[in-house]
Amino acid sequence: MKRKYFFFDIDGTLIPETGGQEIPPKVREALEEVQRKGHFCAIATGRGHCEAEHIRTSLGFANMVCDGGNGIVLDHKLVSLEPLPYGLCRQLIAECEERGYLWGISPEDECYCITPYKDFPGLSYLDLYVREGTKFDDYSQAMKLFILCPPGHENEMPTLGKLAWCRYWDCPHIFVEPADKAKGIRYIVNHLHASYEDVVVFGDGKNDFSMFTDEWFCIAMGNALPELKAKADYVTLSASQDGVAHALKHFGWI
Repeated sequence: MKRKYFFFDIDGTLIPETGGQEIPPKVREALEEVQRKGHFCAIATGRGHCEAEHIRTSLGFANMVCDGGNGIVLDHKLVSLEPLPYGLCRQLIAECEERGYLWGISPEDECYCITPYKDFPGLSYLDLYVREGTKFDDYSQAMKLFILCPPGHENEMPTLGKLAWCRYWDCPHIFVEPADKAKGIRYIVNHLHASYEDVVVFGDGKNDFSMFTDEWFCIAMGNALPELKAKADYVTLSASQDGVAHALKHFGWI
């Protein structure tokens, strides 16, 4: 069988959309088998490197696209990690402060968020550090920004339109983070001198749109956004129904 190059989103793809942080046993078994068959497997996630590394290693994957395409792990080593455009982030924070929107920042590859506001709501997967009086200029880079802005008010911050951002689930925050997973996938595939025709991607959410291209085969989860399903070459079962394992079996890859 010709070798395939699989790239898997994490949340809503490997981890069920119903919540939690565990990859179902049947999906883990399927991923172990597809690697035994000689296929290439990697993560492709919007999560930061620090958040996704334990999942990568637990699956036995040697490679990963993280930070929405701005982070690359090759052969277990982080070889590239780009921050957000500093000037645009600085402008955006100024607009937030002018309009009274609270903000937080992840300034490095660590699982925490810093904010100057006591009433800034935390995120379940990041430690929250409140440092009153902190300013954006206190940091030389930003990996991610988190903005407390009501839905529908995004256009009040013109600079937001120049950056990649997303809202997840019913979270009150806007996540300002890289969203070009395809860039990271191309980097790895080119590094391996492989063909895009042999690439298969799995995803479900807004930040997966960039990797659903005509260059390779795209599989949407059953719980995926309708717009993403429309771009997919195949729609599998939902993540809570072991959709990744179903698709791997359906196409005879395991």
